[in-house]
Amino acid sequence: MAKIDASKLGEYIREQRMAAQISVRQLAKAADVSNPYLSQVERGLRRPSAEILARIAAGLRISAETLYVRAGILEEREGDRTVLLAISEDPTLTDRQRRALLEIYAAFQTENSARRDESDTEEESLA
Repeated sequence: MAKIDASKLGEYIREQRMAAQISVRQLAKAADVSNPYLSQVERGLRRPSAEILARIAAGLRISAETLYVRAGILEEREGDRTVLLAISEDPTLTDRQRRALLEIYAAFQTENSARRDESDTEEESLA
């Protein structure tokens, strides 16, 4: 697991907050953290816990997984980045729905990879 780069994480949270057109005060209230604390997170002065990141993500209406990856808590999933980004940042989905879609996508990738490996093995044995 990578060390949290607080400044990049904070910058990303600020970008997401501005894109959502909400103030620091509004996000702090939605995430149930103090204004000063959230401000320090955005400036890279604090490294929030996974629980706080989940609350900030909920306040931003983005996937907690997105923030976990940015924070270095989770490793980025393999696959088409466009698909992963679309799922992770779709504001019409709940966190539970995002997680489910990402898990299904990963399962399909694993299944298809196993099929490719089997096919390669069969071709090698026939050669």
